[in-house]
Amino acid sequence: MLESKMATVKTAKKKVKRYYEEQDEDQTPVGNVDETDTQTESLKNVPHLPTEQKQGQKREKRDQKKPKSKFISGAKDPFPGSVSVPQNHLLKYERARKSKLGRKYSPYVQHRLQTQENDMQTALGQAARHDVLLPEEEGFLEGDEGQDTCTITQEDIAEIVDITSGSKHFNLNLNQFGPYRINYTRNGRNLLLAGQRGHVASLEWQSKKLACEMNVMETVNDVKWLHTYTMYAMAQRRWLYIYDSQGVELHCIKKFNDVLRMEFLPYHFLLATCSSTGFLQYLDVSVGKEITATCVKSGRLNVMCQNPSNAIIHLGHHNGTVSLWSPSMKEPLVKMLCHRGAVRALSVDKTGMYMASSGLDRKLTIFDLRTYRPLTSCILPLGAGSLCHSQKGLLAAGTGDIVQVYKDTHLTPPRSPYMCLQVKAPIHGLQFCPFEDVLGIGHGGGFTSMIVPGAGEANFDAMECNPYETKKQRQEWEVKALLEKIQPELITLDPTQLGEVDAITMEQKHKEKVERLGFDPHEKTPFVPRHKLKGRSSSGNLLKRKKKVAHEEQREHVRKSMEVREKQKKEQISEGIIPRAEKSALDRFKK
Repeated sequence: MLESKMATVKTAKKKVKRYYEEQDEDQTPVGNVDETDTQTESLKNVPHLPTEQKQGQKREKRDQKKPKSKFISGAKDPFPGSVSVPQNHLLKYERARKSKLGRKYSPYVQHRLQTQENDMQTALGQAARHDVLLPEEEGFLEGDEGQDTCTITQEDIAEIVDITSGSKHFNLNLNQFGPYRINYTRNGRNLLLAGQRGHVASLEWQSKKLACEMNVMETVNDVKWLHTYTMYAMAQRRWLYIYDSQGVELHCIKKFNDVLRMEFLPYHFLLATCSSTGFLQYLDVSVGKEITATCVKSGRLNVMCQNPSNAIIHLGHHNGTVSLWSPSMKEPLVKMLCHRGAVRALSVDKTGMYMASSGLDRKLTIFDLRTYRPLTSCILPLGAGSLCHSQKGLLAAGTGDIVQVYKDTHLTPPRSPYMCLQVKAPIHGLQFCPFEDVLGIGHGGGFTSMIVPGAGEANFDAMECNPYETKKQRQEWEVKALLEKIQPELITLDPTQLGEVDAITMEQKHKEKVERLGFDPHEKTPFVPRHKLKGRSSSGNLLKRKKKVAHEEQREHVRKSMEVREKQKKEQISEGIIPRAEKSALDRFKK
């Protein structure tokens, strides 16, 4: 019994081989082995700590496992490099021309400009290459052969499109407190309704979720969202009020009295208002301070719109003129005679190049704001009391209780409307919903949402306006927007002038500096010859050296012009423009 136990103790188990251990050809047979032999064998097989040699071997094995080609089959790419981008795609995203780097810049400045140029070209190629990631395309309504799209009703469109798009056409019957003014947020997610008799409501119009509803028991002239959906401004009978998204009054600004129309400038955080007293006022909503108040001297102001491209305010007057205003000027920047009667409505498109106006003369006129001249004009049966441009250039006009949508108004005179809809009561406000094919209509009977195919932008920039933003994203965007706020003094007719050099001001500053110092610091110092010994600095030698250097710059300029002229002459001779002269024996003596 004892012998069997000893035999089991002395019996050695078969050792498990690891992947890093070498395979021994001579393996010890399993049997009776001494304990000392077993311990020495186990010590031999214990792996040592990884050394530099073993690490190098592992690295070589790992590199051998990697395929030399990106393809699984091992084939080489027949078209190496990135795919070339078409030139028309590059021109679409080009923002500035390529700068020419000359020797007048220092090496450091040249390197910095070259790096900036390379970054711009890289961004240009990436933007053009990523066009494939924007599959959404806008599409307009097209009728059958001989069919006018104006005769297609909203019910027909709602039946054909999907359920989500069909639910965007609806009516709100609010015939007790109308007519209604409306306003969408910049991302098109929230809607604000304000009845003239005091009824106010804010809601997420797609989900029909009501955020707040109240009655201020006072006349409401206009309503506007501020930079986010958490605050909005309301022009009531006497003063201007600021409310939050729950309808709680935040501020009552008594400096802004009798306000009729408002426009919010999102990049400047400015709320522009015009009143029945004839004043144009600007309020900085980020600090709650009045920036400027200007008396327009044209009587009651109830026609107002903004230019989205340069934040210029357009005002329509009773004498048929339209004036353009900036907060930094006390006089109008431009004054245009647009109609023979009073101006009723104004609208500027997204690009800032075209302005639509309507007046009591029942004319609808499209103006080019680059030349301030009319492009097209037509006469509407009742005249347009409300105008609005969409993101894709469609123009909506409210004539009585009929809404007419026109297409390509700046190219051809609007003969027949693209779409048409009749509502229950006279129209009081129009606005296209951003990033949606929807037109919001505020009228005396409530609110109507109209489907207009091709009105909204199909692709949006989530860093600018995100319809699907979360609470955290909205808070981050608000902080960044406040940090990047543009000052009111920078609002001009031509925003590109901000990046140009003011040559007149620089010359004036240079003259003032010369008068103050008594000499020109930028003037080149005259040449003074160096003093030489052994009589080489006599008056005659000094005069010779001065004459030699005096016109060196002029000689260099003449030398370069002669080289350019000779090069052009050789090119003309090679192209056959100038016939070759016959060689003479005396040509060898020409210099």
